[in-house]
Amino acid sequence: MTVGEMLVATVPMARTLNLEFLETTAERAVVRLPDQAEYHNHIGGPHAGAMFTLAESASGAIVIAAFGDQMSRAVPLAVKAEIGYKKLAKGVVTATATLGRPVAEVIAELDEGKRPEFPVDIEIRRADGAVTGEMTVVWTLRPNA
Repeated sequence: MTVGEMLVATVPMARTLNLEFLETTAERAVVRLPDQAEYHNHIGGPHAGAMFTLAESASGAIVIAAFGDQMSRAVPLAVKAEIGYKKLAKGVVTATATLGRPVAEVIAELDEGKRPEFPVDIEIRRADGAVTGEMTVVWTLRPNA
């Protein structure tokens, strides 16, 4: 099962929004939100909440891809998120997530008994390539007790 398939199977919001996980590696996650009228806002584009969920889901996908092998000893948790809506989004939108710290550095902190935090940066783009939003989610790996 791929990371995307696992997230669709276990995260109800990913299924509800019909998110499509196009790429999920430790370097990059790409997730698409199809154009769906039932999730439009008052101006006919994807609702801000749907775009937030899209971007947060992309961040979760890269975290699982990068740190899935650590889940027997730590739980990944989102600590905080900040999003900026830059341009009008219409039609299909795609979120691309990248890690803000090297995987080895985060794991080294976990090995030291720390609770590492790391940012995931996400760009949301419409089909013409214009960036419609930017988001940063700070994640942690909480060691199991």
